[in-house]
Amino acid sequence: MPLRLTTYGRSEDIPSLPGKNVFHSTELFRVLEQTDAYRPLLAVAYDGDEPVGKLLCIVRRKSRWLRISYKTFSYGTGEYFGTRWKPEEVFGEILTYLTRYYGGYSWMVEFRNLEDALFGYRYFRQNGYFPIRWLRVRNSLHHPRIDKWMSQSRRRQIQQGLANGAVMEEVESEADIRSLFTMLDHYYSSKLHHYFPDVGFFLSLLTESSGDKEVGKVFAVRYKGRVIGGSVCLFSNGNAYLLFSGGLRKSFPKLYPGVLAVWKAMLYARDHGYEHFEFMDAGLPFRKLGYRDFILRFGGKQLGSRRWFRISWNWLNRLLIRMYV
Repeated sequence: MPLRLTTYGRSEDIPSLPGKNVFHSTELFRVLEQTDAYRPLLAVAYDGDEPVGKLLCIVRRKSRWLRISYKTFSYGTGEYFGTRWKPEEVFGEILTYLTRYYGGYSWMVEFRNLEDALFGYRYFRQNGYFPIRWLRVRNSLHHPRIDKWMSQSRRRQIQQGLANGAVMEEVESEADIRSLFTMLDHYYSSKLHHYFPDVGFFLSLLTESSGDKEVGKVFAVRYKGRVIGGSVCLFSNGNAYLLFSGGLRKSFPKLYPGVLAVWKAMLYARDHGYEHFEFMDAGLPFRKLGYRDFILRFGGKQLGSRRWFRISWNWLNRLLIRMYV
């Protein structure tokens, strides 16, 4: 019996599905559904009536110079179940469908944060994608002292920031979410290659994490009641993933708000039994990169990976394939 593919564009239509990967979950779908300029689509593969795989794609709308463009991306290559079908075969069917679906709609389709850099290689190539080397930074949380591999300067900054009056806390109210959003939105506005979501993302994340299943967590750094730093994490399969972080380091240089925002997230992940803490975007493998130098001082291990891209302009996509394959 061939596979049957079904796509869901509304959370209320999604049936109960197996799986533990938050990046392809109904919970994250609902968060994105409540976020302005984001449109999620969940593709589910069925063998008869049994779900054997699912993949969550995200379409992001961006307005620039009175023009609207769309970019489609996915965190990973999906989640797969059962033994009758090989995961890569199911992924190949989903990928072919989504590539045709978004091929003329989004100017780019991207698959990022791959757990296995080789997974689906054949099917990516068949569908006209090209790979670019990317880096990941992952911290182990097994050791009772998670600052064991941290640089001396980073330890000193944490100690000084706390001694000078900075306070780290979990964010649990809508008012605090809005204060943190205002600060992070200002922080990310100067980052040309980063896109910061609407406040609805953070409010919905707070709601989705109120039950038994912890989807994500928001943290803040305060000084005299003012939010000066913060971070956002998602949790999946026993690991914590840092999605956003930042701080007003120029306004409060002796408090190190950006450092403390990451440190608070790491402490929370360790205290709640998560095995690893991963920075979601360590960047391209350039010899020198400011953000990667910043996160490596927390003592994590640098890992090689790749991202897969497909551009809607065929001539450019063919050129990039020749360059990177």
